[in-house]
Amino acid sequence: MRYSPEHKEETKSKIVAAAGRVFRKEGYGGGGIEALTKAAGVTNGAFYGHFKSKSQAFRTAVLSGLEELRQGIAALKGSDQANWLTTFVEFYLGYKRTCDLGESCALPSLSTDVMRADDDTRAAYTAELMRLIDEVAAGLPENDASGTPIGSQEDRAIVLLAMLSGGVTVARAVSDPELSDRIAHLVAQAALRLAGQKV
Repeated sequence: MRYSPEHKEETKSKIVAAAGRVFRKEGYGGGGIEALTKAAGVTNGAFYGHFKSKSQAFRTAVLSGLEELRQGIAALKGSDQANWLTTFVEFYLGYKRTCDLGESCALPSLSTDVMRADDDTRAAYTAELMRLIDEVAAGLPENDASGTPIGSQEDRAIVLLAMLSGGVTVARAVSDPELSDRIAHLVAQAALRLAGQKV
């Protein structure tokens, strides 16, 4: 039986989405092909019809997750250019810090596995991260509120993403909810100051 191109693309999208959830929750080492196919509701044959290996599925899931983040930022900037960053920081350190790990942001949840990945995955991650940095940088003011330069927009975008990703990681890792909230609050204030926003 031959499937339509639309059906094939839909199956691939299901596998990528499921892989993203499994790898976020279980890590690269914790999620095998069987876990991926079960989460996607497809057969092994369907999986291998789209991906040559688990590592290729991981790479695709990572890139898809970073692209999802980039598109979310672009949408925020398009809907509320003046306040997009405050909305983003609050969402990122609020919901994305407390949601199920399988639905968390790819940046903090998958980057540690990317460090151990093959060169192709790391190169693809680097290229996609640069697109994300460019998206954030394009929405940052050139100067802080006093008019004093505080680094290039790209430099601030890099630090901002690193702060938010690290803040979410540490806040998720602690067992004390009050400390988690405190970490999120402090990182949010620092991130907004860095970006030239009034806190």
